[in-house]
Amino acid sequence: MSESEISTRSLSEIPDIAAIRFGVDLVSAARRNIWFMRTVAECHFLHHPPALAEAIRRYHELWMPLISDLMAPDSSPPMILPPLDVDWVWFCHTLNPVSYREYCEMKFSKLIGRPTIFDEENEEYAMMRCREIWNRTYPLESFENEANLDSVVVKNEDDLYREVAKHRLLYSKFPEAYRSEVLYLIAARQRYKAFLHMVQRFADGSCRFVPTSDIMLMWLTHQSYPTVYMEDLKALGLEGDMWKVATMWETPEEKDVGVTKKLWDRAFNQPYEKAGGGVALTLDKVATMNSPVYWVESDNDVNTKYKSMLPRFLLEICVFLRLNSRTKALQKDINRDFLRLRVVRCHSELKLDKAFSSLLFDSWEKAWQIYCEFGTKGVTLECRRHGSNCLKGSSLQETMTFRWNDLLRANSMTLEKELSGQVTVVTSITPPVQAPYLLKCVPDRVTDDSGAMISDVILKMNNYRPQEGRWLSRTVLDHAGRECFVIRIRVGGGFWRRGGETPSTVKWEDRIIEIREGSWSYVASGSIGRAPEKVVATATPAEPGEQRKAAWCFSTGDELIIQWESSLSMSGLSFV
Repeated sequence: MSESEISTRSLSEIPDIAAIRFGVDLVSAARRNIWFMRTVAECHFLHHPPALAEAIRRYHELWMPLISDLMAPDSSPPMILPPLDVDWVWFCHTLNPVSYREYCEMKFSKLIGRPTIFDEENEEYAMMRCREIWNRTYPLESFENEANLDSVVVKNEDDLYREVAKHRLLYSKFPEAYRSEVLYLIAARQRYKAFLHMVQRFADGSCRFVPTSDIMLMWLTHQSYPTVYMEDLKALGLEGDMWKVATMWETPEEKDVGVTKKLWDRAFNQPYEKAGGGVALTLDKVATMNSPVYWVESDNDVNTKYKSMLPRFLLEICVFLRLNSRTKALQKDINRDFLRLRVVRCHSELKLDKAFSSLLFDSWEKAWQIYCEFGTKGVTLECRRHGSNCLKGSSLQETMTFRWNDLLRANSMTLEKELSGQVTVVTSITPPVQAPYLLKCVPDRVTDDSGAMISDVILKMNNYRPQEGRWLSRTVLDHAGRECFVIRIRVGGGFWRRGGETPSTVKWEDRIIEIREGSWSYVASGSIGRAPEKVVATATPAEPGEQRKAAWCFSTGDELIIQWESSLSMSGLSFV
């Protein structure tokens, strides 16, 4: 089996793209903007109409006159940051560059820029400095938004009000954790440069250019620094052309999406989309992949205190295929050929097939877009051939492998290879990021009060001293099948010998649930053992307050009230 790799020209090696320079560090700026959008999304106060109306008033009447007075002609904006509500209105306003420039020139006869502050400590200092200036300039105006949420807001027809209200869901466009990774943002900046070069080159056409999500993130970030954005576009000669780019909330035409993909392929001989960079569409009729992962980002992983829990890391992978032109003459010979995608490590049952006959010669096809755990090491593509009519199965012709570590080191985290001299394969990934824990609970043997499994083996080890108590036990496994916890609930008392003694049922208040951290300590045959000693949580039932209610007191101090319908009984409840 042989593997051949095409030496392709990366975007950074194209002189016209390499020559593009930005007046702001878009990687750091994008990271800051993602954090900022997330903060605003979590601040529900700002999205109430009275609070939003007050924020816009403060922006127009207080902040913009203040920052204009502090900003000397032809100089950078002062390094201060306004209150969160005003900063949000300011940010949204800059995302409409034409409207923002007209507003600034009409009100202040100059374009007002935003400060480039990306460090957390510098942001805190800039906010404190702004508070001092604000309080000195406006002693009767609170620095914080003190809008009364119960007040009635008259219907507001202001364009800025609609603009800010529209951007309320902006963070939902970039919720994935990998968006903040430096590797991802560096690749996105490179593709944004290539996008601007493409717009510059094909601006005479009649279509609208539709950005992918990674390019859109960079474009929004660039726009949010209006003075820099204007100077950069002027240097590129794109001042009058960016109106041809579809905006975030615009519903582009399907034909424009297709034309944008073809122009990118024509300019760079690459597929337009990549992992983490799908076309930003709102059309239902255009197929887009919704992430199957619930990307909940938290500042701290509270589960790190449990040594038995190992985090899992996920990445997105996209595989694009295109038949080579010389394969066209052999089309009659490829009807039996197909490609099979597998992972390098684990999940041997995963086999995703794609027939050669379904591929195109003149365009790229997104064959697979999946999520993989970083521990799978990579993916393997097999070129296989179906047997003749009298033979079943398939034979392996050639294979190639894309390993995650190689892709992470590649330019834009993308590699291109040729398989069997017939098909070109382009594979891209996103940086691996910590994903939600994946746990499952499986039944295990009944245990006694000490945590030992009820068994002849344990009985013999205890010199046939009877095992007391009955606990239903469950083992918690992680994504790799490792034992993390043992959950037990006490259901009976009494002793167990070789005879036929029947355990006695315990009272409700004695049905204790406990969670023990770690794995079983097996003592024989790899299946009989004792539960781990460390108890990390317990729950003790309390007296129900009402009929068909149960109260559980946990070791954390919390209390859980369980209520069930009359059609259910206690035996119908399960605890996991």
